[in-house]
Amino acid sequence: MRLHPDVSADDLRYLLAVARAGRMVSAAALLGVEHTTVRRRIDRLESSLGVRLLDRSADGWSLTAIGREVVHRAAGLEDVVQAVVAAAEGRTADRVRGTVRVLAPEAFGVLFAAPALARLQLEHPDLEIELVTATRPLTLRGSGFDVAVTIGQVRNPRLVSEVLSPYALRLYASPEYLAARGPIGSLEELTAHPLVFYVDALLTVPELDLRALLGEVNVGFGGTSPFAQLEATRAGAGVGLLHAFMADRDPSLVRVLRDEVDLRLEFSLASRREGPVLDAVELVRDALRREVSDRAGELVPE
Repeated sequence: MRLHPDVSADDLRYLLAVARAGRMVSAAALLGVEHTTVRRRIDRLESSLGVRLLDRSADGWSLTAIGREVVHRAAGLEDVVQAVVAAAEGRTADRVRGTVRVLAPEAFGVLFAAPALARLQLEHPDLEIELVTATRPLTLRGSGFDVAVTIGQVRNPRLVSEVLSPYALRLYASPEYLAARGPIGSLEELTAHPLVFYVDALLTVPELDLRALLGEVNVGFGGTSPFAQLEATRAGAGVGLLHAFMADRDPSLVRVLRDEVDLRLEFSLASRREGPVLDAVELVRDALRREVSDRAGELVPE
């Protein structure tokens, strides 16, 4: 592709940000500018190149075929800029730099992603990592991200997804609760007990639909945070359907219906199919894969 002499490397940086974020508002947040500035820079780049780089879609903005080629060829631009700055400052330029935003469900993000990413950042001090935790469906219309961990598989043609690891959900209660209410010997008996789980009306992840998991049981204590669910179960609010990697080794909890309830879901690893491939992103993906591989016994305890 022959470039017009007016093509700006800085405008290409704005295109890379939109490719990362999928939306101009999110790209503007990443760049620290107004979204109108992003729109103006993209317009100028398209005018300079004489081609259309972005098309509007239901989920924001998608790259055209030429846009994907431009992003692919420009992906190393930020590394080149960093290398030039490093040379001017007398520093070595072979260190991985950049900002990687990671989205993850809260429990996984706190207990698995955070330590893995902290160690990675210590190994690569010029790498900036942003971890955003929430248990909600992955959407391209939300905050920009480079890597996302999701519950269940992602079904979106603009994302490439792989299974990261299975994990277990099991039933637990405090010894005090069981002493007061009596033992639970069957799923039918479970229906007489309040369940501690997510707030049903606010649950937007279909893989966590309680009726699909356990049938006719009722949530007596609902919490949007798995850490709140754990604490409520410890305090005797009911029987908790909890992440086994949080509750299985907790001495203050007793497993309930061990032979009847051992539910398995999956964490998946997703990234934008059209986004620029950066060394920093690959390091983050590898760090998460390595963490779940090393700690597989915690995700699905025996």
